[in-house]
Amino acid sequence: MSGFGGFLLRRAVGTVITLLAISVIVYVVFYATPGNVAQITCGPRCSPEQVHQVAQQLKLDDPLWVRYWHFLEGLIAGQDYSTGTSVEHCSAPCLGLSYQTDQQVLSIILTKLPVSLSLVFGAMVLWLVLGVGTGVLSAWRRGRLTERALTALTLAGWATPVFVIGLVLMIVVCGELQLLPFPQYVNLTDDPEQWAWNLLLPWLSLALVEAAAFARLTRASMLETLAEDHIRTFRAYGVSERKIVGRHALRGAFAPVIALNANNVGSAIGGAVLTETLFGLPGIGQELVHAVNVVDLPVVVGMVLVIGFFVVLANALADVLYAVADRRVVLA
Repeated sequence: MSGFGGFLLRRAVGTVITLLAISVIVYVVFYATPGNVAQITCGPRCSPEQVHQVAQQLKLDDPLWVRYWHFLEGLIAGQDYSTGTSVEHCSAPCLGLSYQTDQQVLSIILTKLPVSLSLVFGAMVLWLVLGVGTGVLSAWRRGRLTERALTALTLAGWATPVFVIGLVLMIVVCGELQLLPFPQYVNLTDDPEQWAWNLLLPWLSLALVEAAAFARLTRASMLETLAEDHIRTFRAYGVSERKIVGRHALRGAFAPVIALNANNVGSAIGGAVLTETLFGLPGIGQELVHAVNVVDLPVVVGMVLVIGFFVVLANALADVLYAVADRRVVLA
């Protein structure tokens, strides 16, 4: 346990350092680049005096490292922001105020986040079931017609863009067959059944693309594991192929799947823009695109930080699960 505790401590320290590095990069890219940040913050109708007041409020005359420290203070303890004619306090963790609506960025994110989480985690269940199942079956039936058919389907899923799959599913399932309603986001707490029915097509659209990667990785890992010496020993002792695949080979091949799943979940929260736009889901991806189009800088920065947080958190969790699956990682 002491070794595993040290492993967790190292991963926790590494996670904090990575998050700090992300905050530095985001700050430098968006707040230390040339441009009149005070004018953008105050708005086009502000007088020079009001712009100067905003510049003082944002401490733009301070050195870069001092301004970054104030940026971190806003995340930890909150900060006061000028809206042009008044000052508003932003409670911690403060990600700033929207230029367009004067809303706190955190409240905007918290409104959109449940939609993106519902999309990603529902799709995750499907892509794990479809991808891992297809990969195991393909490795088990290696050299047979089943493997060739599954490989063709996997390559087709890998090559087809998510918006094409989503559009075809909507036309066929919702339009021609009328098996499902056209997706319309419903809160989970309001009606769980309608929440699931309305998200089923977006889940399938995202999962079918991601499942192809999991199928290929699982198949390769399974074939490598099935060629190891201990598997041949099990076969020599007469252990059935079903038990070898399900009880021994799958466990050995599952560690790479854990790492890939963590990367996919973290990136999909911010990267499911096409899926959210196609199905009209008001999630983080769609909000980020809107913020970029209207140059709503605080919203863009807040979204990038939150997406980066989920990516780092997902990878840290993957490291822990990887260590649980293979204790040799703890000693690495």
